[in-house]
Amino acid sequence: QVQVVESGGGSVQPGGSLRLSCAASGSSSSFSTMAWYRQAHGKQRELVATTTSGGTTNYADSVKGRFTISRDNAKNTAYLQMNSLKPEDTAVYYCKFTRWGGIGYWGQGTQVTVSS
Repeated sequence: QVQVVESGGGSVQPGGSLRLSCAASGSSSSFSTMAWYRQAHGKQRELVATTTSGGTTNYADSVKGRFTISRDNAKNTAYLQMNSLKPEDTAVYYCKFTRWGGIGYWGQGTQVTVSS
């Protein structure tokens, strides 16, 4: 059974940085797309960034130039480097790994709080 686990969340002051990690276990198969989403309190979950197996990346306009998504296919792991963090980045961050056949696996989420 595939398990996806995020780590690296925490509290940081505005302007600070955090690096999130997301690792899949229980599967030797690769994933076509790895993505990060976030959900702020009282708001809908939104897509933050995606990366494909071919290395194509996409970002939400709100994080372009500040966040960088990357992946290590050998480790079935994705990362989200977050710089110049703002209070509006405060949310629970989730990763989702999607197989070539379209099946997606979600992590349980990790809290990121940006506050002075």
